[in-house]
Amino acid sequence: MEQIDLERYAATQQIIDCQGDWLSPGGIDLQINGGLGLAFPDLTPADLPKLESIATYLWQQGIDGFCPTIVTTAVEKIQQSLAVIAASSLRDWQPGRAQILGVHLEGPFLNPAKRGAHPKDYLLPLTLGNVQQVLGDYADLVSIMTLAPEIAESAEVIPYLRDRGIVVSLGHSLATAAEANQAFDQGATMVTHAFNAMPSLHHRKPGLLGAALAHSNVQSGFIADGQHVCPTMLQLLLRSGRLSQGLFLVSDALAPIGLPDGVYPWDSRQITVTNGTARLPDGTLSGTTLPLLVGVENLVRWGLCELHEAIALATTSPRQALGLAPDAPHSMLQWHWDEMSASLSWQRVAQ
Repeated sequence: MEQIDLERYAATQQIIDCQGDWLSPGGIDLQINGGLGLAFPDLTPADLPKLESIATYLWQQGIDGFCPTIVTTAVEKIQQSLAVIAASSLRDWQPGRAQILGVHLEGPFLNPAKRGAHPKDYLLPLTLGNVQQVLGDYADLVSIMTLAPEIAESAEVIPYLRDRGIVVSLGHSLATAAEANQAFDQGATMVTHAFNAMPSLHHRKPGLLGAALAHSNVQSGFIADGQHVCPTMLQLLLRSGRLSQGLFLVSDALAPIGLPDGVYPWDSRQITVTNGTARLPDGTLSGTTLPLLVGVENLVRWGLCELHEAIALATTSPRQALGLAPDAPHSMLQWHWDEMSASLSWQRVAQ
């Protein structure tokens, strides 16, 4: 995966007005937990055809590339899922299906107090030995690891991950601003789903998110489904993020994406999906089933972004956050804003 200089990256960006429409690269989803009923932590060799179907579905949703996200589960299951993804042909770019850009490990090194829907029984202490055990022989397959920096037992872990080309994202955390800044100094460059599973912004305790927004080299993912973060707080986030251009959209979509609302299995539990929002039986918000580009439409519909800004948050910004070249992987989307219906739509451009 090519690492790029962020200033050089910014200088390459262009906004092209196509007779009232807009052109952009395809979407990049750095946090998606499954699709068409299959959760990525449950992958087995028999699921390779289903994995390819998910990639085809995501392509149809405007996605060029994605990071299959494996949430907290048993180490043996993580290893099995990594092995299946390693055997997949989806790691190579091919139009007609979204490319796997590496795995996002969201856990198991999370703060139990901010684990959200992650099962407590499989959380692990953040030690170098545990990290090495989870990665096993698949460190080169992992692109992102979400962890809570305040539970680290030494300062070795983040530099170890960065040396292996893994983007370190802070999340599911109670980190103070000082603890977050220490992690950024060690090499962390990302924050997982801003506002969610972390303390709220406070005028005396800025915490993880406050530290991230004040840091020029940190990108924060966020969910724009209207449930994870209310539009007013997204407006504040976007105004702050414009100072550093440090934001990008994620879907955080769960396995039922592509399926109708209903009740679905989720690890050993069940989730209920209503209007695209998934919750555990106790009401805990566990994710969404809305595609990434719905977030772009929401940001424009809510009046939070200029059209080109919203598009960039799902296309060029996540490429920047992952250190990808602006055109890799690359297809073109044409976006149209309909004044009469005040609606945004897109279609793929033949190349």
